[in-house]
Amino acid sequence: MRSAARTYLGCVAVWNGFIVKSAFRFVTLAAMIALVAASPAYAVTDIMWWHAMSGQLGRQLEKLATDFNATQSEFRIVPSYKGNYTETVTAAIFAFRSRGQPAIVQVNEIATATMMAAKGATYPVFELMRDEAEAFSPTAYLPAVTGYYTDMAGNMLSFPFNASTPILYYNKDLFRAAGLDPEMAPRTWPEVGAAAKRLRAAGAACGLTTAWPSWVHIENFLAFHNLPIATKANGLGGLDAVLTLNNPLTVRNIAQLAQWQTTKVFDYSGRATAAEPRFQNGECAIFIGSSATRADIRVNSKFEIGYGMLPYWPDVEGAPQNTIIGGATLWVLRDRPRYEYKGVARFFAFLSKPEVQAAWHQNTGYLPITRAAFDLTRAQGFYDRNPGAAISIEQMTLKPPTENSKGLRLGSFVLIRDVIEDELEQAFSGKKSAQAALDSAVERGNRLLRQFERANPDR
Repeated sequence: MRSAARTYLGCVAVWNGFIVKSAFRFVTLAAMIALVAASPAYAVTDIMWWHAMSGQLGRQLEKLATDFNATQSEFRIVPSYKGNYTETVTAAIFAFRSRGQPAIVQVNEIATATMMAAKGATYPVFELMRDEAEAFSPTAYLPAVTGYYTDMAGNMLSFPFNASTPILYYNKDLFRAAGLDPEMAPRTWPEVGAAAKRLRAAGAACGLTTAWPSWVHIENFLAFHNLPIATKANGLGGLDAVLTLNNPLTVRNIAQLAQWQTTKVFDYSGRATAAEPRFQNGECAIFIGSSATRADIRVNSKFEIGYGMLPYWPDVEGAPQNTIIGGATLWVLRDRPRYEYKGVARFFAFLSKPEVQAAWHQNTGYLPITRAAFDLTRAQGFYDRNPGAAISIEQMTLKPPTENSKGLRLGSFVLIRDVIEDELEQAFSGKKSAQAALDSAVERGNRLLRQFERANPDR
């Protein structure tokens, strides 16, 4: 829809012509001016928001738009589902080329470097909020969330929206049957291994399984032990970063999982969320997956669920550190009518309100992006009524993030993650040693990084 400014100018042109042609009609100039001045008040500016959320999450997203729209009459946020993250970003890129792009697009966190490389196509959020004079303080947002989406100077490039982190879930019923304390989540990798062996001996088909192999066992594993996945502050410091994930600690951990795989103390279930049903149906007693699946696990599991933080190796100095996020962020695209950006800035200010963030967090399982929303949720008694719901926030804020635990920004990381998971599968199946698999992941991943660097020489 036309912006209110354009509508105003159009109305002025129309009314000026009317005045010339109707000079002898009994209409006063004062009445004309009043009518012209009133016209923009009735013009509602539509702001397109392309997203990748379906089902219940999509309905919660649409509710955010509806609630914002009800607070004012100048702008209307119009959500539009475009498929999964890759499909949504691809659609936005093609739309930009034909000048039909939305003002807002939801982009998954590992595509941050790709969005930054789209020179001139994005409108950094810190600039948007400054230009539109909307209250905006980066210190109000959780550092472990915003760190993923800021530049080296701490400026927020996109708006954190749906953020999650991996946590540990366990089957309390199976813990009881194995003689384990159902109120005590295993904290370290040796404790996880010991518990999983007891569970297998007691008849569990699988001791431990995990979702999102690279996200859990490489990206968050390294952050939680304050180790880099790559040089240049995990890529935040430049496109010439080099992968370093084949360090001795990661090799040790993958080798341990591969050894456990032989007796199903650990049992690899596949990529993405393939492992979730195995925990929900009681097959695997311990599961590491996204904090955002907590609601689904509660609905679909017929046993009492326990929650814990991501395991760590206790002999690593400084561990545990803090985990990093998954999920997505909202990017603002350029070359939309100027007036739309005022509405986008107001919408982001609305999304930052503690009561809005608290409701989003409670209804979806995603992290609140501000400390105020976390404090409000706690004050409302949500965490008392929902044990385990606060673990993700506690884990993310365990310590101030470092260069190693702030996040990562590596070009073509969607492809690199596939490479990493391909090599992890080689290790888990016994076809390669952990060292050989991780060395190969680094070699193949670095080739992709150099390709991305050559394709973006100006960054």
